[in-house]
Amino acid sequence: MDEQSSKKNRAMNEDEKQQQLDRYRIQNKGKPMTTKQLLKVSNDEEILKAGVRGPGLLEDFYFQEKMGHFNREEIPERVVHARGYSAYGEFECYQSMRHVTKAGFLQEAGKKTPLTIRFSTVQGPKGSYDTARDLRCQAVKFYTEEGNYDLTTIAMPVFIVQDPMKFPDVMHAYQSKQDDDIPTATGAHDRFWDYVANNPESIHMVMWIMSPRGILRSYRMMESWSINTYLFINEEGTATFVRFVWKPVLGVHSLLQDEALKIGGLDPDYHRKDLRKAINYGAYPEYELGVQLIPMEDEFKYDFDILDPAKFWPEELIPVHIIGKMTLNRNIENYFTESEQVAFNPANVVPGIGFSNDPVLQGRLFAYRDTQHHRLGSANYDELPINRPLCPFHNNTRRGYMRQRIDIDQINYHRNSLANNTPYTTPPEEGGYAHYPKKVEGYVTRRQSESFKDFFTQPRIFWNSLTPVEKQHTIEGFSYQLGKVKSRSVRQQNVDLLVNVDKELATIVAENIGVNPPEGTHVPVSTSYPSLSQANTPRYAYTQTVGVVVGDGFPSHEVKHVLDTFKKYGIFAVIISETLGTVTSADGTALKVDETFITMSPYLVDSLYVVGGRGKNERNFKYHLQQFIRVAFEHYKPIGVASTATREMEALGIHDSPGVVYATKSSNFSEEFVAAIAEQRFWNRT
Repeated sequence: MDEQSSKKNRAMNEDEKQQQLDRYRIQNKGKPMTTKQLLKVSNDEEILKAGVRGPGLLEDFYFQEKMGHFNREEIPERVVHARGYSAYGEFECYQSMRHVTKAGFLQEAGKKTPLTIRFSTVQGPKGSYDTARDLRCQAVKFYTEEGNYDLTTIAMPVFIVQDPMKFPDVMHAYQSKQDDDIPTATGAHDRFWDYVANNPESIHMVMWIMSPRGILRSYRMMESWSINTYLFINEEGTATFVRFVWKPVLGVHSLLQDEALKIGGLDPDYHRKDLRKAINYGAYPEYELGVQLIPMEDEFKYDFDILDPAKFWPEELIPVHIIGKMTLNRNIENYFTESEQVAFNPANVVPGIGFSNDPVLQGRLFAYRDTQHHRLGSANYDELPINRPLCPFHNNTRRGYMRQRIDIDQINYHRNSLANNTPYTTPPEEGGYAHYPKKVEGYVTRRQSESFKDFFTQPRIFWNSLTPVEKQHTIEGFSYQLGKVKSRSVRQQNVDLLVNVDKELATIVAENIGVNPPEGTHVPVSTSYPSLSQANTPRYAYTQTVGVVVGDGFPSHEVKHVLDTFKKYGIFAVIISETLGTVTSADGTALKVDETFITMSPYLVDSLYVVGGRGKNERNFKYHLQQFIRVAFEHYKPIGVASTATREMEALGIHDSPGVVYATKSSNFSEEFVAAIAEQRFWNRT
């Protein structure tokens, strides 16, 4: 299924970048084994020895090549964002943005630009798990006609530091300890929360991470923001402040904390598999690109500093203009070359996009290229196929590790007569990049703007904007993470910090983690914004995963109708039973089983269709059936009950309850169940 879908995707979605990459793709299947020098190999199982029981020989060049390469197969992993995954797609511009930017890929409605994307967590190493409570990155490399443009965003609109000088410190505090390299992929430890307590600017992002936003259901349901403030620059040289946001078409949805922790053990690759599956099935993930624009003259119009990366731009004050859509339509075929070696850098811009004085952005313009030089081993990493732009590039750089270009010019310096001073520079009016001439004044200093120092107003607004359910889940997030902190002093300090955001929040957390109630109260702010709550996000049944728990003797006509309805709405159905093979209906119809009770878990499905029936081991079958029902019910998931399974629900004491749909009580069961699947959670269930 995967191979066929992959071939179909390749046929449907060829673009200029894929055609370029095809020159580097190698198919080894059906070919003779050779050395790197094309010498055919006759034995790939034994080293060359002096006699069958003798020592190995130094002349075994093939073993040296094979083992020597193996010894060097790994490269340094990313210091942050080590665990990630990639896909390909395209961006389609909805409307011309030429009034604010001269960026070529935003000039015409309908213009399409190929791209690659990498999703990632921050704290854990490559071998950690997908569902950790963490902030996540979504980095997009647009292969434009003017060169590569990299747009890096994260799943919160605010950052944890306000100055890049502090980034190494927060990461040192966030990551595992030096003595035991524990814990993995979590901030639930003393060092991180000690940092938070003593750096109050961090409480804003921490509020977002402790909320449901910190444990995403899927990369396909991830909203992400640029955080940093950039500039759009048009042909007239007029600049506009801009922030970017990707809005998933499927809406923004999250796991419960209990689910995220269990899935981390059950299926560490949960998000990766989810992304690949959707693309393979042709259910291409879609994200609309929005921009928030502020004229240069309005820089000081708001009661927050628009250059502060620890502050969001409220959509209710600064509207989001949707300008295009990204569609992910092709999976990667080689993780190392297409995801591990992809290198992003916010300094990779095109004419029409520039930089503000946002201090974190200024630091990132150095950090990204520097870390790629180290990680990929050469300044020539731009020549790797995944990083190579579509348009040819010409300059006077030469040599270095792993240089791939064969530059045949003998003149490699600027200002020359022998090559008529080529490669030549291009004036801005002809497409050359020029930095926006920002006015700069003031004394050289290491001080921070006073306008950055309101640490609690926006976290308070975020808290005010959450629903009671979201607030409860945020309390659980704080209670779990701080409950793992051994130092009572650190726990107390965080409660004393948290009271500035909300008195009730801090008091409940204090009781849960065994410290004194905080003194004081929160900042006097009552503002709230609907855009900050996931309660207002779109909801669809499309691509939701439904576990169909079924045994022998099931009603074939009823089940077939429901499965056909699932297919009609693009719902993924997983048939779960006692053993692999098939289950047989009352009239002899066979149904292929996808997963067993051993290989599948109720935590890995979004909804449950309880069909019931008979098992080979009736006691074992009933036990697992009831376990699936309990978990789905306790996690507020939709449950559809076939006519053969009503007794199972009654045995568990579940009767009429929100989101539980009975075939025996509905004249249009399949459609009603689909509507429940679209709702996704039923928080009013008791």
